[in-house]
Parts: sequence; C-alpha cells; structure tokens
Amino acid sequence: MRFLTAGESHGKCLTVIIDDVPANFEADIDFINDELAKRQQGYGRGGRMLIETDKVEVKSGIRFGKTLGSPICLEIKNKDFENWTERMSSSPTDKEFEKILVPRPGHADLAGAIKYNQQDIRNILERSSARETAARVAAGALAQNFLSKFNITGSTKVLSVGGAVGDDIKDKIDSAKEKGTTLGGVFEIRFKNLPVGLGSHTQWDRRLDGIIAQAVMSIPAVKAVEIGEGIKASEAYGLDFHDEIFYENDKYTRKTNNAGGLEGGMTNGEELVVRGYMKPIPTMKTPLKSVNIETKKEHDAHFERSDVSAVEACSIVALNMIAIVLFSEFQKRYGSDNFEQIKANYEK
Repeated sequence: MRFLTAGESHGKCLTVIIDDVPANFEADIDFINDELAKRQQGYGRGGRMLIETDKVEVKSGIRFGKTLGSPICLEIKNKDFENWTERMSSSPTDKEFEKILVPRPGHADLAGAIKYNQQDIRNILERSSARETAARVAAGALAQNFLSKFNITGSTKVLSVGGAVGDDIKDKIDSAKEKGTTLGGVFEIRFKNLPVGLGSHTQWDRRLDGIIAQAVMSIPAVKAVEIGEGIKASEAYGLDFHDEIFYENDKYTRKTNNAGGLEGGMTNGEELVVRGYMKPIPTMKTPLKSVNIETKKEHDAHFERSDVSAVEACSIVALNMIAIVLFSEFQKRYGSDNFEQIKANYEK
C-alpha cells in the first residue's frame, strides 16, 4: 500500500489517493469517519474544530462497498473554504491580499519560503499545516479496517502533556492557554495480535523499527520516537533488559516486553509498543521574536489560529500512520492482490 495526499489547510478539500489496496474486502466508511472524528477531539484544541466535521467522500476504487484493487480516492471537504474562496483561489487575480511576512520559530515557514522562493509565507504554511494529517488518517483508517479482519487492533493513550499526567493535564493546558503559549507531550500506540516476521533484518530500509520511526517522525511536531523501553535501554544491563524466551502451550512466549514487539527489525509476536514525543505547537498568542522577510527587521512572529495542545490528536495520526506501515508489511508477507488470496496465505 502506498498513498499520496493533496490539499491546503484552507483550500477546497484534502484528497488522498491510496494505491495497491487488495480487491474484495469490505471497506467500512463509517469507521474511517469515526477515526477522523477522533483526530478532532482532545482537550486544548482550537476553534477550527468547531468549524470542520471531517467526513470522507469516496471518489473511486470502491464499488458496492468492496474494494476493486484499483486506486482509491478519498476526499475531505474543508467547510472553512467558503471564508477563503478569494484568498485561496486557484485562478489568477488582480486583487491584492495581505502577505504573511514574519515566520514562526519552530515552523516550516522560513525554511520553506527560502527553499521555494516565496514572498508570501501563506504559500508554505497552507500545506505544512497539520490539517494535512486528516488525509493520512483516512488512509490509515482503511489500513486499520483491513488489519481488523485478522484480529490485529491498535489503541492510543496520552501519557503526559507538558510533563503533567492524569487529572493534572487539563490544569496544565488551562495554565498554558492563560499564558498564550502551547504544550507538547508524550503518547503511546499499541498493536495487538501481530504475526511474527513482519519487516526484515536483511536490509537497512526493510527494518520495521526504522520504517515505523520514519512514519511517526513525519507527523508535524513529533520530535522523537521510542519503541518499547528504548530510552531506559541506554542505561540498563543486558541481563535486566532483554526479554527471555520460553516455550509454553506449543508457542514461544515472553514474560516481559522491553523490546516493544520488535527484534532485528521484525515483529516477534509480542505487542507492538511505540511512543511519540510531540513538541509544543509553534503558533502562539504570546509570540516569539522573529524577522520580517521583506525588511529583515525584528518583528513578533505571525499568529495563525491554533490549538493550545494537540497531543491526543497527534496520537490518532500516529496510530493510523503505523497502521499503514503494518498493512504494507502484512501484504509483503501474505500477498497483495485480493482479500481471498491474503486470507488463504495467512491461514496456512
């Protein structure tokens, strides 16, 4: 499975084209929409979530509820586009609009404007916005939908926000909102019932831990990824860290899972455990210092409508990105043409 997304934050829509999806499996569109709804939830989200209610419209690749084996195109309309019709028009215009000239520290604004030779930072921020991840969630939900046919399921959990845990998280977010600042945090993704041997040790780019890390790190604001007890591993004795192997009831078992379900770049039959570390969102009501790209003079950073914290939403994106990776590796192991072939290979 591979996919490409298109669309801007305030454009007409987001689109995702998903290729190499096996034929003949029942796609649950309601499940996709449920995942999109989850992405919009979480304490600390901004005003955009009150405007948009994300739902997909199937444009191709599914007939009578089943996949055809051809590319699937899903569209998510941006309801807010009606307020941006002129400013985000794809047609030439003589009308002038105010440019965004002051980049936000921590955002793609400055590097993107330099790389793509843009004199209006809006041409960068519209695509680099985390709004794009809604299209990824749609693709990932389709992958989750497929994996669930084999009893492979994923879950998410927010571990901390701004260092606060449990009931203290809301208070921490409220405090940040009062200060006009933002918070990051830590989330955990788990997948159960994965077969042994997804991924491979044979080449660097086939190791599943590396592929998963890249997928999660590609999410805006994620700055670190941990698999299992990876951080603690750097300080532990080997005798205390590695998961001993036993054989009980005709199968290999472990009493610990410090490896997080991956050894040698492959699933080992234990639960997959991945943690993501999200930085504070760069858009803040209390701005940091920056520079006007036209005048080169000091200026407060630009403020665009923003969340105070989006760790919960980020965890949903990560869950679905990992589902895409697992689905792709599942296909490599069991087939990719049609559901019946894959099921037969899996049950051998």
